[in-house]
Amino acid sequence: MRSGKLSSQSRSLVRSKTSAEQTVVVDLAERSYDILIKPGLLGRIGEEISARTTRNSAERTAVVVTNPKVDLYHGPAVYASLESSGFRVVKVLLTAGEAYKTLNTVKRIYKTLHSEAVDRGGVVVALGGGVIGDVAGFAAATYNRGIDLVQVPTTLLAQVDSSVGGKTGVNFGQGKNLIGSFHQPKLVTIDTDTLKSLPMRERRSGLVEMVKYGLIYDPDFFALLSPEILKLLRLNSPYLGYAIARACEIKARIVEQDETESGIRAILNFGHTIGHALEAATKYRVYRHGEAIAVGIVTACLIGEELSITPPECTSAVVGLFRTADFPTTIPASVSSEELIRLTAWDKKTVGGEARYVLLDALGSANHGHRVDTSVVRDAISRQRQLE
Repeated sequence: MRSGKLSSQSRSLVRSKTSAEQTVVVDLAERSYDILIKPGLLGRIGEEISARTTRNSAERTAVVVTNPKVDLYHGPAVYASLESSGFRVVKVLLTAGEAYKTLNTVKRIYKTLHSEAVDRGGVVVALGGGVIGDVAGFAAATYNRGIDLVQVPTTLLAQVDSSVGGKTGVNFGQGKNLIGSFHQPKLVTIDTDTLKSLPMRERRSGLVEMVKYGLIYDPDFFALLSPEILKLLRLNSPYLGYAIARACEIKARIVEQDETESGIRAILNFGHTIGHALEAATKYRVYRHGEAIAVGIVTACLIGEELSITPPECTSAVVGLFRTADFPTTIPASVSSEELIRLTAWDKKTVGGEARYVLLDALGSANHGHRVDTSVVRDAISRQRQLE
């Protein structure tokens, strides 16, 4: 079921589908914040952060957590803007990749915060993709019992997913994001120009999450994305800014209803149960996150079909769209169904050691908390391997 009516902010977005500049408000009372979406936004990031993070502190320090590649492409503009707004800038360069989303990486950030004597007037700026946002966010949530955080996502996946909603954390053992906290940012700034430096594979990864929002919440959004998917992939669609804003806005409306994922927010995990298991089974070295989620979405559709919950036309629409944009849709023979099922036991949504699945009952309508017998999962995976 879809969750709630569109706000006035939503309606204003619908009236400006081809605008390059958008703003989405995440309404969480005293924890509310803006998501700014505009080309060239990095050049004024210091001004935007300064307006939202003023604290009583003798010196304002911005600790920018990023990786070397992002630092090379986008660091100079960010540092110059921060310094011109009166911040002392401290850099933390981390190795990119899901394999480094660990407590040891967070410890490196703690050491810098401590050695630079950053107090509660400081701000952590997460500049990069989802891994950077998650580890920097967790450090900000836990150092000094919480300091200000600003998310500056530079990948499409991070822009429409992990930077919004306050989830932070790291992987542990065989589980993804098992250690973490909810820590809402003061601001999310999305400079769509950063997408130009992304390889096609990273753009696809983000588009998968955008498609997910249409599938679980808004069939009209899914209908808009379907014919535009290749243009969005090439960044030449007039709807690019709107599509990013609409994806963020859907997530914001869900988060507003369920900030700490005790209910409806769980539908955002559509496709993630098998998707996360596939990432773990391949040691986070084969799939980009969005690619694994694309495979997991197809699995979830087939599970729903097996249970007579998801109409077959939903699965057909999903598979057709994914193939148009060259998203992966099948599970490789090298990964056994038994291994995937075993790994789902480490999913955050498990209850009593049993995975809980999010399933579609129609395009734009999802429900969470489904218990699914392992024989049904096996049958769905078997069908998935036979997809042509």
